[in-house]
Amino acid sequence: MADEELVKKMVRAVLLSSRSGVSLSNLQVEYKDLTGELIPYKQLGYATLDALLHSMPSVVKLDKGQSGEVVCHATTGNEVTRITKLAARQHTAKRTGRPQVVNCQMRVKPAAPFVLNGEPRTSLRQPDHRGRLGRGGGHRGGHGDPVSRTGSMRDSQFDGKGGRPHTAAFMLLIFLAPSNLNENTTPAKPKLPHSAPYSPKLVQSRIKEVLNKHSNGLWVSKLPPLYREHYKQDLPNEALKDLEHWTHICSVEKPCSNKPQEMLLYPAKETSQITPQSAATPPTPDKSQFHHNKPQTQRSSATSKSSTLASPRDLPPDVKQKLGELLLKYSSGLWAHALPKLYQDTYKCKLAEFVLDHLTLLSDICTIDYPMPDNSKRAILYAKVLEDENRNQSGLAGSETKETVERCLSSQTVPSLVIPREEYPSVLVVEASDTNSVILRYIGEGYSKAQEKLEDEMREFYGQDINKVALTSPLSGQLTAVHAEEEEEILRAQVCEVMADKVKVYYVDHGFSEVISKSKLFELHEKFYRLPFQATKCKLAGLESFSQEQAVLKRFESMATGKILLAEILERNEVPLMVLYDTSQDDDININATCMKALQDKSLESPLKVNSAFMNVNVTSVCSDGTIYCQVPSRGLTKLNGILEKTENYLHSQVTSELLVSLPFCGKNCLARYKGKWSRVEITNLHGSRVLDILFVDVGIRASVEVTELREIPPPLLRDLISTPPQALKCCLADLPVSIGSWTPDAVHWLRDTVLHCSDCSLKIAKVDESKRLAHVYLFTSKNFHDTSCSLNQQLADLNLWNHQKDVFLSSRGPSKSLNAPTNPATIHNTDVQDKAPHTARRMLSLLGSQSAPPCSPPVQLALPPLLELPEIGQNMDVFVSVACHPGHFVLQPWQDMYKLVDLMGEMILHYNKMEEKPLKVEKNQVCAAKLENNWYRVLVKGVLTNGLVSVFQLDYGKHELVSCTQLRPLTQEFCQLPFQAITAQLAGLKPRQWSEEASIVFRNHVEKKPLVAHLDSVQEASQSWDRKVVIYLVDTSQEERDIWLHDIMAEFTDEMSNAA
Repeated sequence: MADEELVKKMVRAVLLSSRSGVSLSNLQVEYKDLTGELIPYKQLGYATLDALLHSMPSVVKLDKGQSGEVVCHATTGNEVTRITKLAARQHTAKRTGRPQVVNCQMRVKPAAPFVLNGEPRTSLRQPDHRGRLGRGGGHRGGHGDPVSRTGSMRDSQFDGKGGRPHTAAFMLLIFLAPSNLNENTTPAKPKLPHSAPYSPKLVQSRIKEVLNKHSNGLWVSKLPPLYREHYKQDLPNEALKDLEHWTHICSVEKPCSNKPQEMLLYPAKETSQITPQSAATPPTPDKSQFHHNKPQTQRSSATSKSSTLASPRDLPPDVKQKLGELLLKYSSGLWAHALPKLYQDTYKCKLAEFVLDHLTLLSDICTIDYPMPDNSKRAILYAKVLEDENRNQSGLAGSETKETVERCLSSQTVPSLVIPREEYPSVLVVEASDTNSVILRYIGEGYSKAQEKLEDEMREFYGQDINKVALTSPLSGQLTAVHAEEEEEILRAQVCEVMADKVKVYYVDHGFSEVISKSKLFELHEKFYRLPFQATKCKLAGLESFSQEQAVLKRFESMATGKILLAEILERNEVPLMVLYDTSQDDDININATCMKALQDKSLESPLKVNSAFMNVNVTSVCSDGTIYCQVPSRGLTKLNGILEKTENYLHSQVTSELLVSLPFCGKNCLARYKGKWSRVEITNLHGSRVLDILFVDVGIRASVEVTELREIPPPLLRDLISTPPQALKCCLADLPVSIGSWTPDAVHWLRDTVLHCSDCSLKIAKVDESKRLAHVYLFTSKNFHDTSCSLNQQLADLNLWNHQKDVFLSSRGPSKSLNAPTNPATIHNTDVQDKAPHTARRMLSLLGSQSAPPCSPPVQLALPPLLELPEIGQNMDVFVSVACHPGHFVLQPWQDMYKLVDLMGEMILHYNKMEEKPLKVEKNQVCAAKLENNWYRVLVKGVLTNGLVSVFQLDYGKHELVSCTQLRPLTQEFCQLPFQAITAQLAGLKPRQWSEEASIVFRNHVEKKPLVAHLDSVQEASQSWDRKVVIYLVDTSQEERDIWLHDIMAEFTDEMSNAA
């Protein structure tokens, strides 16, 4: 049977996305667009779709439109209604009626595979939660349970009663062990991870650093917050369970008490525990035994490279200190090859050349990882945060004292609100008098739903007169229950100010204040202290320097206050740093960036008046869809040039790392080099943590750069640069036979050759589209702009450049070329570099619809990467399911190497976006690189169509796609070191069958886009990775209390379907 609750949720999501409702005839189409499936009303036991909808009054309301057609509207849920009413009570002095509420369950912000940071597994964000709305539970074991063959899925100690494993890791005491115990330590058995897998080697090195600063030992309960404080990442839960096996990292003692909160720290064990083998080796007195960490991919033992450095010399302390400062600016890691240029730009002096060849010199200030083992210069360096030991100890003692005090207080202690773990939680914005202190509430399970449940309980509890104990003498700061007469609600509040017969209270769960009568106050029962206060604060990224500007606050109030938005959490501090998005429209609206634009001085915008004419026009970009960007003489351009000149001088005179961009995010304004000079840019997209897309806002050019190429805007010039509007005037040529988006490659290249770098251009505005700020213009290459017959518009219209060949069209985002000198690695889309190739050669780009297209020079024979190493039969491996069709066909990726894939694809973006577009002979079974949705992938050509499209298979993600032949490039040998990551698989433990649509949906909802554990049953070997197939058991170990075997779930589901039939 189909899951009716899942169908209800999906129908509600479809209806909430349309304020005007969805017609009954279009509902199936909209539902399929969202879920990929039609509404399974027959499987749910209904003869028609109309009958199913009538059975869901809590989800859908059916009305007749003006034309008589049935229109479906979303029924407002209790949670949305309650939030709306409570939000409307804020600002009582200026109520304007019911506030606008966007979808309660926001559309998830689209994310590319690069949503995963290019870091080892400890830093992988939680997997995408889309698709987790399917069947919630799994089979508890029973018949054929493979646990009997493989043992416990976590190799944990069970209580012998078939129950859940002991959480013994939280009852352990950790002590630093001598580093030379590493020699003869038997590695622990591999564990099956929960939903946050990790890299043991990296975690071990970091734990060793933490323990080195707490040589007297510490509570295990203190380890996660210390780890988070040092490395800005959460300590994986599985690492806590592995601690007792890591005898080469720490020694562990278990106290007698079974209460984890009563465990105490004891001094660390000394070297008396050294084994005879390790005792024979005298300990190294150097402190590097605690900080020296070998790269994760190195196979040699720790002693093979003991204290002997393979470098010609040691680094001076001041150089090492400067390098440490640079690494601290990039907490997500820094590519080693970027270090010399970054060092020279920041400190105005060269870095010794031998450093890149001897990275072990930096091992005491950073952890070194080699995602490409054959290329040491592609290493990634992660800073080690070394803090004062005394400060840490005092901070630890303070936190312990605080915990003890809280433990000794009465039950009136309210727990702290925990920030949601998901990357994009939904939030209700309450109000903001300062963008550094925006009041909001989290929406969803454990937050607004828990609050709704609490208030239901309070309403029932205080509905009985016996429980209504009036608070006759309220004190400032006291918690109380407040009777809100408007909605007959009982809310938690805190007394702010006591007056004669009234009191001012702050609603701790809803974030606003109100003056009420004392008669509405009741004593708050202790059982209502258990839920954290739901009203919390956040800081808006990018607006820190303008947090109290009235223009910003006014714009924010109109766009965000009273609405439910999507929040991207950048920093999980006490007051988290966020970017807010409104995803209720077709295009996501970046609230932070839009509020920043409120500071722009409109009088400095490029003038847009019909019949206005301009000389000395600089055409900066010609896009592939026919859009052009140019700069016209104006007051704003003159001011901008003056500010940028000051910026250039400021950055040239500074010798500091303060202006490095360490936290990039979409919508951020910063600086990057354009033609050798610093120019304003806006970050438009992030590929992992080290590669991103930017827009040069004053020239209309897009680029892909490394984060190390960006600089913060100097504080003294920040206001001037932010208040100056972008000076790139967006135009299109008027009176042409085709519209924007239908230009041929020949027409685009002709216009680029004609106007780019022309020093005598002029234009005349014929029409203005204010909604798009788009000017329809006549463009001239001389100052004679009075006669439109001499315009480039007329010349283009007369040329035979508008006939498309083989249905090939250029997209609105064309190929990229190198913009600058070799010192600038920025790679630019639609650049102003003049293409000197003859028109006949360019015409060949539109002829690539068939294999008869003239090829470029014969490619060098490509050596494909080796096959991906698999564990032995019967062993486990951590995987991520990237594609799931049905139990007979799905695609895995090795979870532990995903960060290497992100790094590889970042390198591919930088490499291919600066390549000129050249014809490529496309053949079946050819391995090459393809551009899909702004990213570059390694693909296998499956077929070549006659309309210019190519069918490709993504070798790292397992997806089949159609791509234009103009978006293919030869795959270079540099990108063939990492084995292709996609592993085709089928589920073991089930009979082969034709899987139904319903079964496929159930399977997909349980596994797709999730990290799971694969137990290898068999392998169908092949010479090429795309032909190899594995048969595996899949296990979901994300739930602490049980392991969910997917073949059990699917067997149970098919049994139910058979019985129902």
